[in-house]
Amino acid sequence: MRPTSPLPAHYFVVFTIYEPLLTFLGFFGALLDPKGTYESQAPWLNGPPPEELQLATRLTITQLGHVCALLGLINIWLLTTARIHLNSQPALQEKIVGALLLPLLCGDVAHLVLSLYALGDQRWQYQNWSSMFIITFILGISLLIPRIMWVMGIGRWTARKQLQTKPAH
Repeated sequence: MRPTSPLPAHYFVVFTIYEPLLTFLGFFGALLDPKGTYESQAPWLNGPPPEELQLATRLTITQLGHVCALLGLINIWLLTTARIHLNSQPALQEKIVGALLLPLLCGDVAHLVLSLYALGDQRWQYQNWSSMFIITFILGISLLIPRIMWVMGIGRWTARKQLQTKPAH
């Protein structure tokens, strides 16, 4: 059976439950343990991390966690609203959902590339990667793949497919 929605259940679950759950966990981790969050981002190659977390670092970690949670909330609200209120207008729903998912896809790619760039000489030293970096990298790919699939129109209704199946008059 062909999908009849630009946001079928499997994509809706990934982008309104799985992704926000990850962002909220990141936020609570940063809020409850900013020092641990900071220290687990990358390997400490030149000795142990500092005893005290600088105020500016604590503030930056907390703000970063907040931005992550905000992205999760935007996903929930925008995608739920599009699915409910534009259910009878799949072409418009597809445009609205795409206006969210395409920039997030660009952000996924940038996040992975910039994270590797920031590791400098350690980027290909997998054995030195912190467990948090490995988990973040894997989770980033776990969101990148469904976004690529959505953009490609895999497993969902698309206006392009609809035009191709309309009978000529």
